[in-house]
Amino acid sequence: MPKQTFFNLPIDKKDKLIHAAKKEFSRVPLFEASISNIIKEAGIPRGSFYQYFQDKEDVYFYLLKEYSTQDNELFISILKEQDGELFNTFIEFFQLMIKKFQNKENRNFFRNAFLNMNYKVENTLSQIVSEERFNHHFLEVIRLINFEKLNIADEQEVFHLIKIIMAVTLQNLIQVFAKEIPFDESLKNYTLEINMLKKGLYKE
Repeated sequence: MPKQTFFNLPIDKKDKLIHAAKKEFSRVPLFEASISNIIKEAGIPRGSFYQYFQDKEDVYFYLLKEYSTQDNELFISILKEQDGELFNTFIEFFQLMIKKFQNKENRNFFRNAFLNMNYKVENTLSQIVSEERFNHHFLEVIRLINFEKLNIADEQEVFHLIKIIMAVTLQNLIQVFAKEIPFDESLKNYTLEINMLKKGLYKE
């Protein structure tokens, strides 16, 4: 996490630093990124950077966590609009995610994230289901899901169902970048896989 000095910065300086970091992580993956490029773009001394962040990993995972928090809020708002229908929610969420990638900077940032995925990156991007089974995001999702048609016995099964769907979602997002799959084809493939899961988990 950033140091308190970062959160104490005026909004314009904070935004400038975050934009500089995002620009660098859009240019190259984390392991190739340069703090020198970030501070040059942000117009700050190297010493100031270390007053705000421990290292480049610190600012990178702060960025990822911010994106993930926004995505979780989006997911929950879609789930409410869908009256708790989990599968349709994931399909609409996926569609909005790949639309977001049409923006060049977003696309390059997430291409570098998804194509250089490790456990920590995956866990940060999947906040809804983390190692803490009953975290805030998961409990809110549980509260909103419509269980009437689902062949689900308890919260433990829901947790593992969402883990499975998240794995399918992440794999499809990786394929968007790895194979440069067109928007329509990506959505078609994902919808097919989610509907297959839906068939097996809906009550007769």
